[in-house]
Amino acid sequence: METSANNNKISKKRLLGLTTAELKQVAQELGMPAFTGGQIAKWLYEKGVMSIDEMTNLSKANRERLAAEYCVGAMPPIDCQKSVDGTIKYLFPVITTGQSGNSGLFVETVFIPDGDRATLCVSSQVGCKMNCLFCQTGKQGFEGNLTAADIQNQIYALPERDLLTNVVFMGQGEPMDNLDNVLKATEILTAADGYAWSPKRITVSSVGVKNKLKRFLDESQCHVAISMHSPLHDQRLSLMPAEKAMNISDVVELLKQYDFTHQRRCSFEYICFSGLNDTLEHGREIVRLVKGLECRVNLIRFHQIPDVNLPGADLNRMEQLRDYLTANGVFTTIRASRGQDIFAACGLLSTEKKKTQNTH
Repeated sequence: METSANNNKISKKRLLGLTTAELKQVAQELGMPAFTGGQIAKWLYEKGVMSIDEMTNLSKANRERLAAEYCVGAMPPIDCQKSVDGTIKYLFPVITTGQSGNSGLFVETVFIPDGDRATLCVSSQVGCKMNCLFCQTGKQGFEGNLTAADIQNQIYALPERDLLTNVVFMGQGEPMDNLDNVLKATEILTAADGYAWSPKRITVSSVGVKNKLKRFLDESQCHVAISMHSPLHDQRLSLMPAEKAMNISDVVELLKQYDFTHQRRCSFEYICFSGLNDTLEHGREIVRLVKGLECRVNLIRFHQIPDVNLPGADLNRMEQLRDYLTANGVFTTIRASRGQDIFAACGLLSTEKKKTQNTH
């Protein structure tokens, strides 16, 4: 092993998370031909090697030269929880921006198999600045941005990596608040000399971050999912402080400037709280808000989490809201709950891990 997963320690620079252009630059800086960088990219993103020694079409001298300064940098998960429905939540060690050596930090990644689909929910930050009322991650505070390497590591070092059909950036953190690294990670996923995935296999979520959301829409062709949770300004503000900086009306007006009538998809995530945001009044406001925008709404059941005084979802009310929206031209689904017998909601497993660490 090139890394120690027990203390997150990496003593050399990581190849993981570098684009092919960057890998070619690394090769040239070490006195190798530029095409060697392309060979390294293939070993990383096509073959998934765990050490430089496995890159057998590089000469022994070049492997030694590379290994003197670099490592692959993959770190396996340090913990996992398995659900009876097949969902697996992993904890991955990370080294956040501005840190080196033993960070002692970790993020959650959730593998969700579903028939012939297998989706991975990845994190982009340790903690989160958005502080949404209903989210456990926001209560952890913000501890750092993940590098492209640590975003990639959640995919690269995943035991089920070869089964993946989709990746969603809906784990810990606000992706638009770490946009450079998220864009770099998605570039590697979609590049012909990276994973060669179609952008339609990737969805990036956001609460709506001013200027950053527009940049993402301009620079990426991946799907976008907006956390709505209420179409009413005052209520959304009470649930999501980010509403103050970029309200949901402004988010929707921005989205209307882009074409979602072909392969690229726009969706809204909507956690339902019984009697709070699941009324027909909310349905009417959602219909009015998204009129003219090709989109879908995903209703999500809220399962109560510690220290959050919000009512759990009522399935009958959710079905009524779904039926109303669908009847009024807004394609709406109720997302199936997964992994409820484990620490399924975002932030719960890492919060529990922190408590365990702090008592030892």
